[in-house]
Amino acid sequence: MSGSEMLPCGDFRTSYKADTTIFSTKWTRNIMILAVVGCLFVPLVFDLYVLNLAIQIAYLGIAALGLNILVGFTGQISLGHSAFFGVGAFASAYMNNQWGIPVFFAIPLAGLWTTAAGMIVGIPAGRIKGLYLAIATLAGQIIIQDFFSRAEWFTGGAYGALAQPFTIFGFAFDTDERFFYVALFYLVLMYVLGTNLMRSRDGRAFIAVRDHYLSAEIMGVNLTKYRILSFGVSSFYAGVGGALFGHYLGFVSVESFDLLLSIQFLSMIIIGGLGSVSGALLGTIFMVLLPEAMEFMVSLMAQTSWGNIPAISGGLAYIKEMSIGLAIVLFLIFEPEGLAHRWKLTKAYWKLYPFSY
Repeated sequence: MSGSEMLPCGDFRTSYKADTTIFSTKWTRNIMILAVVGCLFVPLVFDLYVLNLAIQIAYLGIAALGLNILVGFTGQISLGHSAFFGVGAFASAYMNNQWGIPVFFAIPLAGLWTTAAGMIVGIPAGRIKGLYLAIATLAGQIIIQDFFSRAEWFTGGAYGALAQPFTIFGFAFDTDERFFYVALFYLVLMYVLGTNLMRSRDGRAFIAVRDHYLSAEIMGVNLTKYRILSFGVSSFYAGVGGALFGHYLGFVSVESFDLLLSIQFLSMIIIGGLGSVSGALLGTIFMVLLPEAMEFMVSLMAQTSWGNIPAISGGLAYIKEMSIGLAIVLFLIFEPEGLAHRWKLTKAYWKLYPFSY
């Protein structure tokens, strides 16, 4: 066989364009397109319970991707992501209620509002990192939460704020079946934008700041600029996700955006895989379905003889909360690179099967 007829053995990428392609093969691209098309039929097949979980995965997945851009790709840390999630929810409701801006435009505008707030809070990131940055973002979480409770003109205070349904040309997406398509549209759009961002010059700068900030600075990367920019991008995603959350529920309250939600966002990206776009979605799916699975197991346990033991029956109500912390610990021990890494290993195994070694 001549050299021109020989087939390459292995994974050869001879250009930067090939190295940064979104889909490694046409088969992968076609599967993803079919998956998105298949999601269009979800409201026709599944009940309201499944639709509710799917919509939760959508708006939480968007916010989780924003946090992964900040933590996983840029190497910064944030304990205040839920506060920016809340800024987006309240900002979208406020613009729609007070200024009459249609929800269709209020959602991206709320993302821009949240971007401004995130970049202000992220200014300390230009000078501090590690534990000190974590404390700074925790302070931001507390300050914004206090603002929510006091700014009745913006949030409604203790009474909360109403969020109108998503409408286009007078057609209201006011049911789970209809809002599912809104959530799916924003989920696909934001993940495509996030994936392309990581392929751009700014995305490569984020990764350089994470991997070795001294080398990045020597190469001409402005550390302060990209650290603050990563906070802005992360906040934009949180704002869009929060706006979808508010208009889906129809009501936004201060109590929804506490520190526990920030910890849950961190759990999503740790379990899914830091520095992975798909990992943010996988981690969100895991965290949304975990409480449901634990509730099912608890209900089964309560029906057995184990449920009659006082020590166990008294702790059943806390198993759902404990499962989140336990999941983080187990993943850090046994799968520190997250579900995305495990998925890559699984694909590689079957790609080379039966000669995988």
